[in-house]
Amino acid sequence: MNTVVIEGQLRTDSGKKAARDLRSQGNVLGVIYGGKEEVHFYAPVLAFRSLVYTSAFQIAEIKVDGKSYKAIVKDLQFDVVTDRLNHIDFLELVEDKKVIANLPFIFEGQPAGVKAGGRLQLRLKKVKVRAFPKDLTEGIKVDLTNLELNGNLRVEDIAAGNIEIMMSGRQPVASVVMTRALRQAETEAAKGKK
Repeated sequence: MNTVVIEGQLRTDSGKKAARDLRSQGNVLGVIYGGKEEVHFYAPVLAFRSLVYTSAFQIAEIKVDGKSYKAIVKDLQFDVVTDRLNHIDFLELVEDKKVIANLPFIFEGQPAGVKAGGRLQLRLKKVKVRAFPKDLTEGIKVDLTNLELNGNLRVEDIAAGNIEIMMSGRQPVASVVMTRALRQAETEAAKGKK
């Protein structure tokens, strides 16, 4: 699994003025919670770029005040005017404590329905899961090879190993729909048989 290392500084001052001063110097404020203690820190905005602006699931290793924390992104706050990252919340990964995360689906294979002329529609790109930190992966692999024309793949059809999926099993993940050209060809073929 990809890990992004962030070198941060421990925040000593709190309050709006101190936060405004740090942000004006090009820093992003952050907090790590879920472990033994809450850690308030700041780091340059560029340190978060590869963690925030990606669809991949990654773990952050945050080094603050001589200590290292492994965590996942829990919440992001952006400035409403400039759209600049202002604040980031991290959930510390504790070995014997389950965490809730959003993992992306990794789709593999070409559906049989697409080979027959259908069009693939991806309905979900991420899924909410609960797992121990050791079981977290970059994503949940989904094999689409056996997906037929007019077929649906639902959350309940996905095997995720030791990861508990926290979404309705009936929710569709992917489907292969009939294209307009294929529908017209079938209609014309049916008319020709009469």
